[in-house]
Amino acid sequence: MSGNMRGEARNERSNELSNELSKELSNEASSEASNAVSKALGSEPGREASKVRVQTADFDLGQELAQLRAGDARVGAVVSFVGTVRDMNDGSSVSEMELEHYPGMTEKALEDIVAQAEARWPLYNALVIHRVGPLAPLEQIVLVACSAAHRGEAFAACEFIIDYLKTDAPFWKKEQTPDGARWVDARLSDDSAKAKWATR
Repeated sequence: MSGNMRGEARNERSNELSNELSKELSNEASSEASNAVSKALGSEPGREASKVRVQTADFDLGQELAQLRAGDARVGAVVSFVGTVRDMNDGSSVSEMELEHYPGMTEKALEDIVAQAEARWPLYNALVIHRVGPLAPLEQIVLVACSAAHRGEAFAACEFIIDYLKTDAPFWKKEQTPDGARWVDARLSDDSAKAKWATR
């Protein structure tokens, strides 16, 4: 698939997500009110809202994994993936990477990906944290973590989420190199990684 075709496909996906987001905005106020009532009554509004976080701040891996399985004795496996910034890409040194996103649309896309994983495997919990903004080499970018009764479903779900995230989530990546700033295109290998799930 050419770069233009992949770009057109991603634009179509962005338009679809934008339409879905517009439909959901009308329900946002009532949802927030419901959550506020739940908190006032001393109960949690549910773990759906905390499954996906897009943020500029770094995350504590140990703390996030501990919270993912806290108090759940059913959990027999926790699998996580952490993506970090490299100092080299496509033959050029990279001094900084900046991630941009579409607020609201990005969270919706990530929530949809997690929901697909939960429909495929019997997970107890799942978490996606994705950072945005300027990031230096060695910094953490993304965390994907899944808990389940057994390692097989936890490993598969974690891999599925990161494969779909790389192609379906609306993030735009810009790298600073000795030759100046450059936008990073989607890779054919990312498309192939996603395609394998159609037969699994």
